[in-house]
Amino acid sequence: MNLIRRPFTYSYFNITLILIGVNALIFALQKMSPDVTYIFAMTPVLVLRGCVWQFLTYMFAHANFSHIFFNMLALFVFGTQTERHMGSKEFLVYYLVTGIFAGFFSFIIFLFTGAARVPLLGASGAIFAVQLAYAAFFPNSVLYIWGILPLRAPVMVLVFTAIEMISMIFGVSNGVAHLTHIAGFGFGWLYFLLRFRLNPLRMMIGRR
Repeated sequence: MNLIRRPFTYSYFNITLILIGVNALIFALQKMSPDVTYIFAMTPVLVLRGCVWQFLTYMFAHANFSHIFFNMLALFVFGTQTERHMGSKEFLVYYLVTGIFAGFFSFIIFLFTGAARVPLLGASGAIFAVQLAYAAFFPNSVLYIWGILPLRAPVMVLVFTAIEMISMIFGVSNGVAHLTHIAGFGFGWLYFLLRFRLNPLRMMIGRR
């Protein structure tokens, strides 16, 4: 069997909660010492000097409390059910691979746009991939935006991604790494195609 498509033995051990705990721990360390952010954030000039671990660590560091709060809330809401469906091992690999590639893609763009000294941090790239997986696996799930507006998961995910693309094109909220979010979504889509041989769009619209 193709190595890319070789399945993991199903197991479930709440890796979503472990990831949330690791993010919370790193954020606490950031509050104790600014050096933690410097070491963990993905800064292209530092990567070029050998800090290649930042492609992984950037997704565990956050800018402020609201940044980590909303990221971890999304990870909990979408990650717990997605993990149960995929299995903890598959979910962890999916989360890390999409996050790392989103970081690498951002690294390339940062270099070519003169932003080599701009640090990138946050789990949003991987979380956008998790949202895609949730919408693909649970297309009939209904979520309430702000606790009021009901939206099917696929609609919500596609709308949020469209907003990110529009924001990137028109420069809305420049402090937000829209490109990394879109890259996470894109690499999540590619993961489905290569590893599962599944088209997320067909999964989202093909089952009612």
